[in-house]
Amino acid sequence: MKTMTKAEAKQLSPTTLAFYGDCVYEELVRRKIVRGGSRPSNALHKASVEMVRASFQAMAYDLLLPILTEEETDILKRGRNATGLTAPKSSNQCEYHKATAIEVLFGYLSLIGEKERIEELFEVICNEKEKTE
Repeated sequence: MKTMTKAEAKQLSPTTLAFYGDCVYEELVRRKIVRGGSRPSNALHKASVEMVRASFQAMAYDLLLPILTEEETDILKRGRNATGLTAPKSSNQCEYHKATAIEVLFGYLSLIGEKERIEELFEVICNEKEKTE
């Protein structure tokens, strides 16, 4: 897939970036889980849901915010401030907006070809998860 310029990616709405970023983030989660070895599908699903739920992504937001570049912070905040978002029953509005922001950031970085940065940020999230287990 051809990468977009930063200007092209920034023209996309936060909901569009989140739509794509959800897929990017979920692929990272699934890859991490699969690398942990074979498990029954129910266990794989449970492990995946744990990392993609809004409350976990909200924690990731708070964790990443201090280490982001100015540009990444702007993208993250643009995602957090997106309008028209309705939180599912499993989370509150604040968590859901932060989760959307994480998806926007990962979508943006993927579209502009920043694979190494995505891996770096995801590693920070995973390291924090392992500390809390």
